[in-house]
Amino acid sequence: MVSATASEVPPTTGVKIFSAGVAACLADVITFPLDTAKVRLQIQGESQISSGIRYKGVLGTITTLAKTEGSMKLYSGLPAGIQRQISFASLRIGLYDTVQEYFTSEEGKAPSLGNKIAAGLMTGGVAVFIGQPTEVVKVRLQAQSHLHGLKPRYTGTYNAYRIIATTESLTTLWKGTTPNLLRNIIINCTELVTYDLMKGFFVKNKILADDVPCHLLSALIAGFCTTLLSSPVDVVKTRFINSPAGQYISVPSCAMTMFTKEGPTAFFKGFMPSFLRLGSWNVIMFVCFEQLKRELMKSRQTAGYAT
Repeated sequence: MVSATASEVPPTTGVKIFSAGVAACLADVITFPLDTAKVRLQIQGESQISSGIRYKGVLGTITTLAKTEGSMKLYSGLPAGIQRQISFASLRIGLYDTVQEYFTSEEGKAPSLGNKIAAGLMTGGVAVFIGQPTEVVKVRLQAQSHLHGLKPRYTGTYNAYRIIATTESLTTLWKGTTPNLLRNIIINCTELVTYDLMKGFFVKNKILADDVPCHLLSALIAGFCTTLLSSPVDVVKTRFINSPAGQYISVPSCAMTMFTKEGPTAFFKGFMPSFLRLGSWNVIMFVCFEQLKRELMKSRQTAGYAT
């Protein structure tokens, strides 16, 4: 993202994929409680069985969850979340530059906005199909609660994979692929393209050097834009994935039910934790991604000189 300075050797595709995977996993571990809070706020109002507990705000939801279900509940589904980043984020972020160059017709020419968007569409779409089962398991584990007087559906990550595949169907692991595909195309394009454009703007106009402050600010702006555009699809995706068989006929049915029963504001439920999560996730991921790429390439150069 944005050409390297003359003194730097551009990172290889392998370095980018590895760096993206590691950075995304680190960001996920740190921000996971915010993601769990987002899921709980998004499904609030959906269940016919109520425990009498209402979640209010980001900190309120996190505090209530910790008090009523234990602090470890904030990390329910984390193994699936890590698996998701390894199979999903490493590809959509790590391959972005490579695909961007592929769409650029003339060698050495800077990619156009269209090239950037096309790269975001392709890497995001491919990554969704590969990582969707981990998304289904992650959301269901985050959403399940023992406060309704019912036995939890799953006891752990691999138990969830097994039960979903055997009691529902193997294809259920790809449930919600359509809204998730739409969501991640929006996220990937907005997140990567906005970050790329903002970073290029700051560096080109000499507002900030290509370093941590530039990466941090660019990531924060990208996080806000991404949350704003993806929130409605994200809420529908979460509701549909978490729903038991037969509750919603289709994704449009889920969206229409939400609209008629809860109003248009339902599509922005959990917006603040979504932004806090996505904004902080972006900052941690992009800053670590950029630094890790540089350090790995320096190590490769040092090893090359030594031999």
